[in-house]
Amino acid sequence: MRATLQPPPELLLKAQGVRVIVFDVDGVMTDGGLYLSGRGETFKRFHVLDGHGFKLLKMVGLVPVVITGRDSKALRVRLRSLGIEHARFGVQDKYAAATQLLAELGCTWSDCAVMGDDWPDLPLISRCGFSAAPPNAHEEVLARVDHVTRRAGGAGAAREFCDLLLLASGRYHTLLQEALG
Repeated sequence: MRATLQPPPELLLKAQGVRVIVFDVDGVMTDGGLYLSGRGETFKRFHVLDGHGFKLLKMVGLVPVVITGRDSKALRVRLRSLGIEHARFGVQDKYAAATQLLAELGCTWSDCAVMGDDWPDLPLISRCGFSAAPPNAHEEVLARVDHVTRRAGGAGAAREFCDLLLLASGRYHTLLQEALG
């Protein structure tokens, strides 16, 4: 059985060897909107496709990481439910946080993929082995990434990136077969 997804071979080649994937949250895992209650509580809407993509990455030994400039209880609950073990919240310097995490994981920037949407993500995007952004990202980010997803942030963009990385790792077809039974 052949998978429906057929990205260009040069894209798959560039994504090969990725071991760690850094995701931004607002604008990537969410639509970028901030929903605040009258008491100041933050609400976020997450897409289930993205969550399953993170689980699939973990199943094949790829490490999803979250580095975000904001912090919220909703985000922490979501990441805990997905089993995301490596996350940094309220980060001002994403480059420093990512560098430290990569060292802890025994990886280099060439082992790393990044999905971001705004200027704070640019230092990571400019150093990693493979990068992506949703189409709702800032123009400066869109001009610098290796791949722009078809799906928007908060609407399955992270899952689309996960699927691309699973294809590049050679594990997508096996996972699909297992899902089909």
